[in-house]
Amino acid sequence: MTSPDITLTTGAETAARLDAADPLSGFRNEFRLPVGRDGSPQTYLAGHSLGAVPRAAAGHVNAELERWAGLGVAGHFDGEAAWVGYHELLAASLERLVGGRPGEVVAMNSLTVNLHLLMVSFYEPTKRRYKVLIEAGAFPSDHFAVESQIRQRGHDPAESLILARPRGGEETLRSDDLLALIAEHGAELALVVLPGVQYYTGQVLPMAEITAAAHATGARVGFDLAHAVGNIPLALHDWNVDFAAWCSYKYLNGGPGGIGGAFVHGRHVADGSLPKLLGWWGQRPDIRFEMGTFFDPIPTAESWQLSNPPILAMAPLRASLEIFDRAGGLEPLRAKSQRQLAYLDFLLTEVIGDRAESLTPTALAERGCQASLRIRTPGVDGRAVHQGLQAADVACDWRYPDVIRVAPVPLYNTFGDIHRFVNILDRVLDEVG
Repeated sequence: MTSPDITLTTGAETAARLDAADPLSGFRNEFRLPVGRDGSPQTYLAGHSLGAVPRAAAGHVNAELERWAGLGVAGHFDGEAAWVGYHELLAASLERLVGGRPGEVVAMNSLTVNLHLLMVSFYEPTKRRYKVLIEAGAFPSDHFAVESQIRQRGHDPAESLILARPRGGEETLRSDDLLALIAEHGAELALVVLPGVQYYTGQVLPMAEITAAAHATGARVGFDLAHAVGNIPLALHDWNVDFAAWCSYKYLNGGPGGIGGAFVHGRHVADGSLPKLLGWWGQRPDIRFEMGTFFDPIPTAESWQLSNPPILAMAPLRASLEIFDRAGGLEPLRAKSQRQLAYLDFLLTEVIGDRAESLTPTALAERGCQASLRIRTPGVDGRAVHQGLQAADVACDWRYPDVIRVAPVPLYNTFGDIHRFVNILDRVLDEVG
């Protein structure tokens, strides 16, 4: 997937040629990257955990601070960026990124809050159909949220929770096994909640196939897209997904603890029979300030809103979404990402060899930006390698029990970053060993 006219070598000149041929290279300048000990930018490969800050973010935040100072409460209703509708400024860009249609997407809350709100609506257990399928290696917050929802409905997680596991000796979930597990428990299955991209291994799950299989049994389907949104192309509406939720601080570069988002398929958004936790920001905006106590919901995903949006938290995300739009969305970014991953794989094979292994699937269609590496050098502690990378100004992270995660993000990472990382990893392995 690298440029066909560029022969890959382990030398720095290849990275330079790949960067020179990259039509998206200019977008790196739209971000500020953390500075290392020598005053130059870090080799920042932690966008899977916290994306880099867009340079325009400060301007967007300061604009709202100035509006606050100059307008006070009138800022809620004054101008195109009036605060009562500020979340609407994000909707179209988010719809494009997740493959939603108008009215199916809303920016609100945080990821786990949104999962809870959506499970209130889409987990409706009955005496016969009450089980929830998640993965055994789910991000802890997802596991906690699902368990608590099961208990709130009067069921026991020990009986109601189905855990999908990799086969013995394997790290990733097999699609056939997932689909077979859904079919096996179909008569009792109420809900499937899985990640779009698995946080630990970086595996992309077959969301369309999972959705179709669950619906065939009568179950509903929701996805945690924390590591998928802004990373891989999504088509939630066309895949017929019931609901999804995500954060914005990873690949969407919305800032630490940034505003989350939610998708609800159009066939559900105006369904008044769905149970729902209500708040006044889900009320029709033309009657919201009449302060009535009869709930007349907005006939879109906005009806799941509870409170007025945090404007200062939304402003950085607005800056980032503008960059995604100028880049042409996920398709060109995904193409660049796959070229970068092919280059990373080449260097890991040629330079690192069997001293480290990747848990991430090798097939490009089954992985996003992230690579999850396990150190295999005898006698070498992976945590010491991670610490050595950090000391050399490589930003990546350690995930218990034994994985170093790195993510070349196509909006701001270069092929030079990848070359630098692999060569530093090579040196650190020698030093630690």
